[in-house]
Amino acid sequence: MARDAARSLPPLRPGNLLPARTMAVAWSVMALIALLCWLVIVAQSGDMGVSAGTMGMALPLFLLLWAVMMAAMMFPSVAPVAVTWARSIGRQASGWGRAARVAQFACGYLVAWTLFGLIAYGVLALTGDAVDAHPAVGRWIGAAAFLIAGLQQLGPLKDVCLRHCRSPLAQLVRYAAFRPVARDLRVGIHHGLYCVGCCWGLMLVLVPLGAMNIAAMAAVSVVIFVEKLWSRGPVLANVVGVLFVVLAVVTALGLFRDALVPGLSPSGEQMDMG
Repeated sequence: MARDAARSLPPLRPGNLLPARTMAVAWSVMALIALLCWLVIVAQSGDMGVSAGTMGMALPLFLLLWAVMMAAMMFPSVAPVAVTWARSIGRQASGWGRAARVAQFACGYLVAWTLFGLIAYGVLALTGDAVDAHPAVGRWIGAAAFLIAGLQQLGPLKDVCLRHCRSPLAQLVRYAAFRPVARDLRVGIHHGLYCVGCCWGLMLVLVPLGAMNIAAMAAVSVVIFVEKLWSRGPVLANVVGVLFVVLAVVTALGLFRDALVPGLSPSGEQMDMG
């Protein structure tokens, strides 16, 4: 019964708890930050192209670029939660105090995704080595990535985490009882971990499509945004999951040659996706 009730909760939207003007301004600021991050990513991708592996980046540089990518892709969808937490729940503040709280929440959120970036770096390094040694294996790695992503979209972990990301108010109220030491940062990390649980499958498809493939990143960003904020978001998540399973089959059969796995071409065969 409790789970059915949670499913029926509407997604967190601007104006649910805060004045529309207040929410619009705060959301616009985070959207502007995301836009600036997109400009950085587009400029960087023009020099790097798309190929398998880490594209020669050392771990510190990769994590820095990964954090910028996550800000670009995630900030528009997480902004309502961050602003609601800072203004309506927990310690009250005004002016710059609220901005500082939102900033701490956002930093904690990026910490969670940066930790996932460590895993992403390892996966890219392993797949890059495998493709360089045996180019034909790229098709099978791509098929496996699409299949795993599809099953994650259709699985229970996605369902639980997506419900949290769409209607996190119960969790945010619980966070209000936390001790005040670095509370905003900790709340951001905790919410970010739920977001990782919700979206890691969508990030996995960037392995075959290309970690620096701007078109793929933009498509994933739109899916994440709509899943979290549209009333039919869970339905979209299932549709995308089925699509990924179909892509896994198509890739395994070798249809469209390597068009579906540009991110698994050998490092010497980079594609310009900028």
